[in-house]
Amino acid sequence: MKFHYTASQPNGRMVDGSMEAEAASEVLARLASQGLKPISIKSLGNVESKGLRSIFAQEITMEDKVFITKYLALMLKVGTDLFRAIDILVADFDKQSVKLLLIEIKDSLAKGQPLYSTFAQYPKYFSPVFINMIKAGEASGNLDKVFEDLSVSLEKQESLRKKIKGALIYPTILISLALVIMFVLVSFAIPRIAEIFTSTSLKPPLFSRLVFTIGLFAGRNSYWIIPGTISSIIGAWAFFRRTELGRKYLDRILNRTMVINQVIFRIAIQRFASTLASLLRAGMPIINSLEITAEAVGFPELRAALLRISREGITKGLTICEAFQREKFFPRVVVNLISVSEKAGHIDQVLDTLAEFYEVEIEASIKTLLALIEPILLVFIGLIVGVIALSIIVPIYQLVGQV
Repeated sequence: MKFHYTASQPNGRMVDGSMEAEAASEVLARLASQGLKPISIKSLGNVESKGLRSIFAQEITMEDKVFITKYLALMLKVGTDLFRAIDILVADFDKQSVKLLLIEIKDSLAKGQPLYSTFAQYPKYFSPVFINMIKAGEASGNLDKVFEDLSVSLEKQESLRKKIKGALIYPTILISLALVIMFVLVSFAIPRIAEIFTSTSLKPPLFSRLVFTIGLFAGRNSYWIIPGTISSIIGAWAFFRRTELGRKYLDRILNRTMVINQVIFRIAIQRFASTLASLLRAGMPIINSLEITAEAVGFPELRAALLRISREGITKGLTICEAFQREKFFPRVVVNLISVSEKAGHIDQVLDTLAEFYEVEIEASIKTLLALIEPILLVFIGLIVGVIALSIIVPIYQLVGQV
């Protein structure tokens, strides 16, 4: 079992750490043998040394990462050493997964391993950009600045993600309610109405008979249609989001949709500018920065362009400006700004400005997209409800006319 302890040295200095032991009494004995006076001992449960990999561990959220980076940046900036800063964080955090991560980081540092190595063991939570920025910060000696940049970058990512999700809430609710209403109508209301008309000699119009047939089928087979529909939705989501082939098909579909393509393109450019700026500011060489940025943008064409700039341009002796000018993928404003910033020697600052510009463009693009989607959805829903209503009303008029 793993225990975390806080103890005082003979000179009064507080220390804490973790150790494997069978029971708390064993921890007390070891501390006493080292001349330490125990203050507190907490069991961390029956977890492996790689605590986050326990299936019972909580996930590390974006808010957790923002807090960790912002706090470490502040502590390092005021002169606190990294060990002490992590000690304070361990005491402040109640979340088990974060506490285990911080303890593991401290143990790794005590063994002489670099800081980034612990983060690199958890690619699910920490991206290559995050890891390589810390690696560059350790090498250049400006770790406090890197943590500050990371906290700002993560906050901007989270803010943009929330804006996009917030903008999609209304269309999602609209589609969900429409589907529920149509399902109730087709599965429960229409079958009962259809049985009334099929029991008479009345012959409804073709579209009414078609709707009634669908309704009768759905009503009689709803016990497997409902779980089948839910399973299909989950399966489609897993295919398009979790598999390489599915993501490729989804990208192809979205890239052929003009307005959606523009939103995705601008998100990719914004991510490119902010990521490359952060890596360069951390002190990473331009070629390595481009390679890492290429894997982070999430847009196949942009990834390919960045890899060509790195491998076929800068590596072969071209300037950054010349390498970018050879690529037709980038808007002229991006190429011109990079050209000017390279001559002035502050590419990272210009890229930050470019990222902020595209954040505004993304918001405008999303509003335009929603302005198109919402009326299309309303018209589509109205047409379906109208067809269902007519399929019921017309036979009723026929029946009344025969009376």
